[in-house]
Amino acid sequence: MKQIFALGILLCSMQFSIAQKQVVLGKQVFELHNVTGSVIKFQGENVLKIERDLQSLPFDANRLEATVDEKHYAKLVGLDDFENGTIEVKMYSQIQDPSPFPAAAGFIGLYYRIAPNDSAFESIYLRPKVGRATNQMFRNHAVQYFSYPNFKFETLRKNYPPGSYEGSAPVALKEWITMKIEVNGETAEMFINNMKYSSFIVDKMLGKVKKGGVGLYVDIATIGYFKDLKVIKRPLKAPSKKEEKQDGI
Repeated sequence: MKQIFALGILLCSMQFSIAQKQVVLGKQVFELHNVTGSVIKFQGENVLKIERDLQSLPFDANRLEATVDEKHYAKLVGLDDFENGTIEVKMYSQIQDPSPFPAAAGFIGLYYRIAPNDSAFESIYLRPKVGRATNQMFRNHAVQYFSYPNFKFETLRKNYPPGSYEGSAPVALKEWITMKIEVNGETAEMFINNMKYSSFIVDKMLGKVKKGGVGLYVDIATIGYFKDLKVIKRPLKAPSKKEEKQDGI
């Protein structure tokens, strides 16, 4: 009887722990993975505020490739089969003060096609701090694609031509940014602030998992605020026409 009672306490404790890792914004429930999160009133609206939890998932500035772009995000509960379609969210990024990482750039964005147990996912995120930098090379790092676990940012920089999986976007810290990602087969396009044309294109995504969940991402030293997440699933769309050859550029 004592064993059964103890087991009951353990199960209740586990259920409470799981409940503590979920937050609700409107009709959407988010499961927190290695981030702290809460719904707060920010600029007059209810938003989801998340920060990376360095206790559950430590960061090492001397081992960036190994300790960033990891499993730290808020996952939308009830959606596990996103393959193709549109993900749109409004987000606002600021850097923690004091910052645990001097090179922090306000890392914020989206994870998608998240596999069960976080074993793999795709991502496009922003570094708003450099979006309007006066140095073009800095601006070229304002947008980042990566594929977990085998193709994180440093691996992509080392093994692919410059700019293959990074780009520029007119973004900045401490202002609302609307990010929309159109996912179709092996490609993804990112649109910023309702612009007609995309700011960034992923010609060929590198992940092997083709279907999964969607999540909101922040990384080291970032305070991220999110609202108005919309996900629309669509069937695979065939290209409307062949692209023009650009050998002359």
